[in-house]
Amino acid sequence: MTDNLQSLVRVEDGVLRIAVATAEHGTSLSPEGMRQGIDALRSAGPEIGAVLLVGEGANFCAGGNVRGFAAAEDRSAHLFDIANLFHDFVRALDAIAVPVVAAVHGWAAGAGMSIVLHADIAFAGPGTKLRAAYPSIGFTPDGGMSWTLPRVVGLARARELILTDAVISAEEGVRLGLLSRIVGDDEIQGEALRIARTLAHGPTAAYAGIHRLVNDSVHRSLSEQMDAEAASISAASTTPTGIEGVNSFVEKRRPDWSLGANADQQ
Repeated sequence: MTDNLQSLVRVEDGVLRIAVATAEHGTSLSPEGMRQGIDALRSAGPEIGAVLLVGEGANFCAGGNVRGFAAAEDRSAHLFDIANLFHDFVRALDAIAVPVVAAVHGWAAGAGMSIVLHADIAFAGPGTKLRAAYPSIGFTPDGGMSWTLPRVVGLARARELILTDAVISAEEGVRLGLLSRIVGDDEIQGEALRIARTLAHGPTAAYAGIHRLVNDSVHRSLSEQMDAEAASISAASTTPTGIEGVNSFVEKRRPDWSLGANADQQ
């Protein structure tokens, strides 16, 4: 079955699941997954509380379809179109104000590694490997890797990892901050879905505020960021979610985030 004949997105218990790659073409980045993902992310309403990124095949995503690059009549135009489609997906992923979880199995190379770097939480197995992969075919990065990787590991280490095309093990990925946690290879998708569901039913209004603060921090000085934090926490205290959170703490009970979520949406 080809990408354009199957649905690569679905919603389950408040979680928007997007397949970024399929078994076709060596589990390479799926253009149809990108297109469906863009539409789903842009149209997501309050019913979506988290995003789960997966690969359907032997790997999470082994990079772009290099054979497709080679077969293109105009390689430059083809790569330009593929990169822009991929970047529209990344922009839509970045714009959605809910937690993004990745279930990373097998290889996350090239575009796959770029996607992992946009996840808030990334689960991996002992056999998971990451690799920039672009230099191996004489290319430069896309998917925002040249922007995200330096912010995770520092400028010098990012240059080293990309230039040497280093293969990064799961353990090293966790140490560097590229991955969040290692679980059993057969537990990756289940654990990632469990966490995504938990987040989807959590204090979603607070998550949206956290998302804004962290994303905007790269453009601000420390003083400016603290001003933004003061304004944000003050505003959060009077939202239904904030009120429920404080009241449940004082009353020594488990918070019912659905009360805050429903009120926040009105």
